[in-house]
Amino acid sequence: MKRQKTNYFQQSKNMLRKKYFSILAFLFLVIFAQAQNQTDTALVFTHLKRLTEEVRNYNNITQLNQTAKYIETVFRKYSDSIFIQDFVVNGHVYKNVICSFGVEHIRRVIVGAHYDVYANQEGADDNASGVVALLELARQLKGQKLNFRVDLVAYTLEEPPFFRSELMGSYIHAKYLKDKEIDVYGVVAVEMIGYFKDEKKTQDYPIGMMSLFYGSKGNYISLVRKFGSGKFARKFGRKFKSSKVIRTKKLSAPKFIPGIDFSDHLNYWKFGYSALMITDTAFYRNKNYHKTGDTLSTLDIPRMALVIDGIFRALVALK
Repeated sequence: MKRQKTNYFQQSKNMLRKKYFSILAFLFLVIFAQAQNQTDTALVFTHLKRLTEEVRNYNNITQLNQTAKYIETVFRKYSDSIFIQDFVVNGHVYKNVICSFGVEHIRRVIVGAHYDVYANQEGADDNASGVVALLELARQLKGQKLNFRVDLVAYTLEEPPFFRSELMGSYIHAKYLKDKEIDVYGVVAVEMIGYFKDEKKTQDYPIGMMSLFYGSKGNYISLVRKFGSGKFARKFGRKFKSSKVIRTKKLSAPKFIPGIDFSDHLNYWKFGYSALMITDTAFYRNKNYHKTGDTLSTLDIPRMALVIDGIFRALVALK
């Protein structure tokens, strides 16, 4: 009887010890994960919520400029170098909002995302997700030692009816860089980075056979560039993928493949700059594209945060 009692207490002691070490191991993993990931998911959610409150299309000038003001306000928390690039379209003033880091360097890297939406919708993935990446990158880049100047640019007028026109905010910005003969190393367009699916047959492609190489699950982020897109696009892609923070697939293809140039990077290509797009592949995965279903509730914030981490690490690692 005494032996049974002793065995019982010994087993209980061993169970408590295992539970104790399990808790310690869990806490260590949490702390380690937080140390590895720079992006604050709580801030990401806050920014997304604020941005999606406004119907920020070209017809709603007041709301669009309120969004621009919000972006500017966040930028000013982290950078002393802010530039508002105003331009007039059909008698209305529209704004690109720019903040800079590493201004002691001459050569610069552009990271851009558009904040306007198509029609009357939240536009959570398209493209509040990309803009939030800029806001979080601003926080992360403050005080960082950089090898290049980094300009974070929030564009307006990317969506129809201005898409592919010289009235796009990114065209205005790219032309400004060219006219001023500014030394640009390369450009990253952040276009829809918040929608992920782990189920099979949740990822489409412009060419059906691509699924044999890239798979049918929408569970990765894509780095998209055209053939001959230049040294920067290749180098940034390698740095991003080598960070291994998120499943990443690179696509280099002819410009005529549908979707290759469906964002602001197309305007930098026009002026000869090396540029690529970071995307969850837009309508090839997210069927809420340009619809009222593109809401905050559909986004995968943890994986979106990992994409932002990857961008940050690539920018810091560039040489």
